[in-house]
Amino acid sequence: MSLTADQMELREEDIRKHYAAAVGMLDGFDHTPRIAKGRETAAPERSSGLGTRRRFRSTTPGLVTRSTARPEGVHLIERIEGADGDDPLVSPLQANVMHTLRRAVAIALAVGENFAEASSLSDLKRANLAGSLGTDKKEEFSELLTAEALVVLHVFANATAFLLAPHQGETAVEVGEVQEVLTDNAQLALHGALWELDQDLAALATDETRLVAAVCAYVEQLMEKVTLRAQTATRLAAFANSSWRVEADDLTLQGFTPARKAKGTTLTMTFKKPNEVIGNHIAKYQAMKLSKMLMAYDFDRRLNPFAEMGGFIFTFMGDGKPGTGKTTLIQMMAGLINDYCQVAGYPFRYQNLSTDNIDSYQGKSGQNAKAFINNILDPMAIGFGTIDDIDQLAGKRGDRQSSAGQLEITAVLMESFAGANTVVRGNCTFGMFSNYPENVDDALRQRAGARFLVDGPQTRDDYIDILHLLMGKNHDIPLGDHDLYEAQAIQKAVAASFESHSRPHEAGLLNVFDRVHDQIGDLDTIAKLGTYLKGIQQADERFTGRAIKNITDAVKVRAMDFELPDEWMENPELFLFQSYERKKDMIGALRVPITVDMVLQEINRYADSEFRYADKSDEVAIENMVRDFGRQEEAKKRYLEGKG
Repeated sequence: MSLTADQMELREEDIRKHYAAAVGMLDGFDHTPRIAKGRETAAPERSSGLGTRRRFRSTTPGLVTRSTARPEGVHLIERIEGADGDDPLVSPLQANVMHTLRRAVAIALAVGENFAEASSLSDLKRANLAGSLGTDKKEEFSELLTAEALVVLHVFANATAFLLAPHQGETAVEVGEVQEVLTDNAQLALHGALWELDQDLAALATDETRLVAAVCAYVEQLMEKVTLRAQTATRLAAFANSSWRVEADDLTLQGFTPARKAKGTTLTMTFKKPNEVIGNHIAKYQAMKLSKMLMAYDFDRRLNPFAEMGGFIFTFMGDGKPGTGKTTLIQMMAGLINDYCQVAGYPFRYQNLSTDNIDSYQGKSGQNAKAFINNILDPMAIGFGTIDDIDQLAGKRGDRQSSAGQLEITAVLMESFAGANTVVRGNCTFGMFSNYPENVDDALRQRAGARFLVDGPQTRDDYIDILHLLMGKNHDIPLGDHDLYEAQAIQKAVAASFESHSRPHEAGLLNVFDRVHDQIGDLDTIAKLGTYLKGIQQADERFTGRAIKNITDAVKVRAMDFELPDEWMENPELFLFQSYERKKDMIGALRVPITVDMVLQEINRYADSEFRYADKSDEVAIENMVRDFGRQEEAKKRYLEGKG
């Protein structure tokens, strides 16, 4: 990947000149912890006759550090060597960890040096060393030293996480909160971080796989802690607004944004072909379109033309009765994206957030949900995240039966899908699925930009097709008078499905539609359509401005009412590997005009779903109240009989 206009090259010679200092830190230094407390671990035995390892001494001009308490020696190389028990030889995995840490420390020092030159910190260091630092500059000097420390810590953690990602297995460890985050200066900051890492390795790195897992877990926590600290620090603009490229490692450092390695997931699910999804025509069609839309993502620009032009579906909700094909739809969409990514050589991540992620420990459920979101959002991969049975996973606020863990997940999903910091790049999409969408929190449900009604087979032809499909080939029963799968011809079926929404399906919405139509006639202008929307809001106060946004987004999707040609997916050179601007022009040439029919159909589709949810929700609430009243009456009756 070549440099972009907003990137600076971090030269290899500028990194390698810090190798000696990096090795010195890993080999051994003294550090007295200020904030954290050491873990209770036994010190490793040293072989007799080993000389004392050399200690790292400061080479930073103008800085003098001094320890006033008993120091504790840190020997990370020795710690890593001991992670595989009694084996006298260093394994390839241990060597990778050592090289990664050396490389990450050197990169961090190089970026810190660049930051010092870009700001006035280098001049202030020289003045401090010469004893000519003015009193009026001391506050600035202190603030810049803190900023440099935060920069170096984040780059060290970021580079370590990125470089170790290919070696990380399925093993996971919990390191707890990072505490020894020191910001006096860059050297002391690294000493504190490496000391705490050494403490974690001593307690957790009982074998090679846990060694890598512990290092990765620690640097992830360190990145998060430093990023939070940076939000209240000053003089960080020279780093936060800059981007460095380390070509040899394919690493791009963009401020405090994690630069995770583009690593796909190995999928074990059974994929389904589109012809194996019977019925569900609109849901299937939009899932097929969305799968191709994701592939338009540009990894250099970190943006998808569909996200810029409108029409990209970031979140959607699929609802329907049990057994109507929601799981089959997920298997089809994941299979399509997986196949496209394999052809293009793109990393693909699929993950499902399930009820296993609800944890009894306070805050852990929210952490699990956030990790799920971050994994799918990673701008260096194509992502598809699903939340099956979301009504069981995410709690409904105000519902006494919702656990603390469920409410934590609800809060994370709401903030991630439409929060102040939500950025839609167009590299991923999230699908929420439920048999009982009326039990999903209203605000969370409205964050689903598109609605897929997964209602399964509907017509006689659908039922013949699904029977033939599921029967397989181990029989001689004749098909009979039927054109197999003709009803599943997607363009024809979708056109009929969209046309059916020219009038509402739900009785409550149909009443509103007929009343407004009788008053003002055909809904063929913006003003008349707006009058219809106001009538819907009067019938259901939950129909707010967010609903209008979701409808207009759906209309923009209809303006992109085309599938990218199959040959564009089969031969990446035709489209996927084109420049961003070229992709944008090619998509723009296929775009169709927005019509009144499109707008009316999308209003009805969205409002139908809200009325369907509301009717079910109200009915469930009424049934629950009736049951409660019955229990109260029975309890009162038994109480009076007992007293009598």
